[in-house]
Amino acid sequence: MQIATTTERRRQMPMGDRIRARRKALGLTLQQVAARSGLSAPFISQAERDLSVPSLVSLLALADALTVELSYFMEVPDSGAIVHRAAKPNRITVDSPVDYIDLASNLEDRKLDIILMRVPPGHAFPTDQRSGEDFLYVIEGEMTGVVGKTKAKLGAGDSLHFDSMQAHSARNTSDEEVLLLYVGTPSMFAKTVHSVIAPEADDDQD
Repeated sequence: MQIATTTERRRQMPMGDRIRARRKALGLTLQQVAARSGLSAPFISQAERDLSVPSLVSLLALADALTVELSYFMEVPDSGAIVHRAAKPNRITVDSPVDYIDLASNLEDRKLDIILMRVPPGHAFPTDQRSGEDFLYVIEGEMTGVVGKTKAKLGAGDSLHFDSMQAHSARNTSDEEVLLLYVGTPSMFAKTVHSVIAPEADDDQD
């Protein structure tokens, strides 16, 4: 009989259960996690109930707030190769309708992220803010981007480059998939100092 490891059991847990389990293990309220992460308590509550899908940046904020590696929420390719082949994409495994492909190498002191995203029709990225810079380039399709007070409809060949401390969001408002290139600093996937054992799921919903 094969016994699943803690990591394997965690991978089988829905995203919301992972967030709630870690929060409960730390004895934190939704409000305390909100204060630590900069995300709203209602948003975190929805994420715990799998009613909202956090973006990668939101997951980064939650990982920091809950003192876990980003890998607690997703499987990040761990390849040191500097050449990336189209036939062997480094997919980031995460509970999201968006398909994320990591185009950056796993450098020792990685400074930036380069991610190719396939965004399904109607998908909206939650509003985010963090220190750094973001660049978005639409390869195929159409989407709407909002940065601060600026709202722009973007088509193939259009781009956005901005200070990511400004509140920003994006949505695929079309009926077709959008192929989007994201480049951002600092890296969300740079190795952090957190080292924890993932807790088991908790049935408490608060």
